[in-house]
Amino acid sequence: MLIGGPEIEEEEEEEGEGEMVLWVFGYGSLIWKAGFEYNERLVGFIKGYRRVFYQGSTDHRGTPEYPGRTVTLQPVQGEVCWGAAYKVSGEEAEQIALTYLEVREKQYDVKAHLDFFTDPKDATPAISGIMVYIASPDKTLNRNYLGPASLEEMADQMIRAEGPSGPNRDYLFQLEQALLQLALTVGCSIMLNECLNEMAQRVLFSVIYQHNVLHPFRGEEWLDTVFDVLT
Repeated sequence: MLIGGPEIEEEEEEEGEGEMVLWVFGYGSLIWKAGFEYNERLVGFIKGYRRVFYQGSTDHRGTPEYPGRTVTLQPVQGEVCWGAAYKVSGEEAEQIALTYLEVREKQYDVKAHLDFFTDPKDATPAISGIMVYIASPDKTLNRNYLGPASLEEMADQMIRAEGPSGPNRDYLFQLEQALLQLALTVGCSIMLNECLNEMAQRVLFSVIYQHNVLHPFRGEEWLDTVFDVLT
């Protein structure tokens, strides 16, 4: 399914003479593990969406019996979602990347083509028609969609779930770490504040607080921050 912009042929821009360029936006595990060769990586955001842990994972971070929770995008007016944009140049490299992504993102049933911004002050997008994989809430097309739940329920699911790519909790920790690294890399305080306050951080706090799980990237003193937020 395609939404939100031009068809896939249009989202590829020409570079030089006859060379095509593909741009892909990552807002989950693609941030820290692209898995394909790329020529350039930009930090930025898309508008009108927020990151939510509503997609079930039965092939990477969970099983059909105990699905994990991974992120998808929910349309919300006025919201933005930060992540990383990857540029892939050349027809052969593009086909390799797309073939890989079609397998990796097979549970994400929508390919949207959206505007990508690198500066919160700019009204003009840095890239138009960037490709984004989204898991829709339509269960006739996306049978693994889990939808919203309380922080407690999400924490229980993430602690229990584990798949071929590892424990679901590690996905959560890696996402939080990747977002903070992006924010610090570009020195964007706006991004840093938004990443710290978004749902990913709240779910992270809930997992650690409820199950007394030590954060793999932080010392034990960070638990004090968790307790302050949730109590």
